[in-house]
Amino acid sequence: MHAFATNGYAMLNILGSRRNLCGGLTRRDWLRVGGLGLAGLTLPDVLRLQDASAETAATRGGTFGKAKSIILVHLYGSPSQLETFDPKPNAPVEIRGELNHIASNVPGLDVCELLPKSAQVMDRCAVIRSMTHPYPLHGVAFALTGVPAIDAPMELSPRDPRHWPFFGSVVDYVDSHAPGKPRSTEIPANIALPWHMSTRRVGEVPRAGPYAAFLGGEYNPVWTDFIGQATRSLIKTLGQQTYTDNDPYIGVSSDSYFVVPSATSLEGDITLDRLNRRRSLVEQFDQMRSHLTETASGRQLDRYREMTYGLLQSSRLRTALDVRLEAAETRELYGDTLFGIGCLAARRLVEAGGRVVTLFWDEYGLAGSGWDTHWNHYPRMRQELCPGFDQGWHALVTDLDRRGLLDEVLVVCTSEHGRTPRINKANGGGRDHWSRAYSTVLAGAGVKRGHVLGATDKHGGDVAQRPVSPKDLLATMYHLLGIDHHLIVRDALGRPLPLVEGEVVGELLV
Repeated sequence: MHAFATNGYAMLNILGSRRNLCGGLTRRDWLRVGGLGLAGLTLPDVLRLQDASAETAATRGGTFGKAKSIILVHLYGSPSQLETFDPKPNAPVEIRGELNHIASNVPGLDVCELLPKSAQVMDRCAVIRSMTHPYPLHGVAFALTGVPAIDAPMELSPRDPRHWPFFGSVVDYVDSHAPGKPRSTEIPANIALPWHMSTRRVGEVPRAGPYAAFLGGEYNPVWTDFIGQATRSLIKTLGQQTYTDNDPYIGVSSDSYFVVPSATSLEGDITLDRLNRRRSLVEQFDQMRSHLTETASGRQLDRYREMTYGLLQSSRLRTALDVRLEAAETRELYGDTLFGIGCLAARRLVEAGGRVVTLFWDEYGLAGSGWDTHWNHYPRMRQELCPGFDQGWHALVTDLDRRGLLDEVLVVCTSEHGRTPRINKANGGGRDHWSRAYSTVLAGAGVKRGHVLGATDKHGGDVAQRPVSPKDLLATMYHLLGIDHHLIVRDALGRPLPLVEGEVVGELLV
């Protein structure tokens, strides 16, 4: 091996282990290349090397970069693996519960009886039944970021400096630094629905996770807001608290849609001409304060402003979010629930050019709601959760496929963990937090169709075959979007960190 130093810094030693990445460079090589940031090798330099690596991978017919975009569905609160995609009909009743299973259109892939529509599209999906990790905590901070460990204080503190950036923020950051990569100012690269997470429930502080962390606030998701009325209700329980008002996840009015607040319309008498005159004035001030762009806050301000101008002067985003413009037949396919129209908006966004569209099934009304079924498990599964999910997921996969988009759009449905195999004695039954085994479903670009990966034991409580961590899932998502997950970024202290410490799940890929 050979190495030399310049100005006191160790330079690249290109020799290393023979653990090859998709483009021929080894993992150790990537780590060493990324570590040269102190010696002047910047992220764009690394990305140029990655582009060359991607070209090599493409000539081999691989799946690297197969997906142009991704729809990431996160079911906050965590659904039960036994009552979704990993039923255990032969387990004792205190394990299997009161719901039955049904056959899907893939032999041997049974699903919960509450998912009859989803059962019809499993031939276009892949199911991981062996997701596992050691942190049965809520939020998305472990499941959707590269952070290697998490604790309860981090879950409830979005500004905790230990957090790592959200998946969508990383994609936005890497894409924006890639040389020669066009960037749309009309559709945000990292957009999240249905509203800013944790803002429609009471009782606790905001959840951590879907933020850019040390990459800087300019890479936070662009959040939409829901405009419409909830039309149906169900009693939800959190300890001694109850919620009885209408819930949009059970039903929404037919005139419901989404917007990006204050970024898709001009208020009052402000015309585009006046907006452009204001922009010119602001730019003159900025010329006098050119040093501002050299600071993190300045770069953040500049990026926000450019994006806002772009959104204001284009109807593309506003049109994509307005699901009322969709044909009645398609709207009926997705259904009149918040999750259903969220899936429809997500399809419209990727069709319009969106890169990462994240749809959260968030808490509503009460903290500890969503899929967090410690109480009233069976009534909520039957009336609130499964019907909306079943119709929305079926519609999303079906609609993408019939439009020819499923070959270029990756769809991932996951959560932060699973639920206990044994039912508790709470009113209406309940299942508590469980991260030792749960399920994830994928479809689309580069993913095998009608495939089941991994298995749990007879009670669905532990992985019996091919464990997959959330970090492996993230690595696979990066891979399909054309981003090598070994790429090095630097945190606020300048420390070199990989995007995520996981491995691409090759068995899932075509």
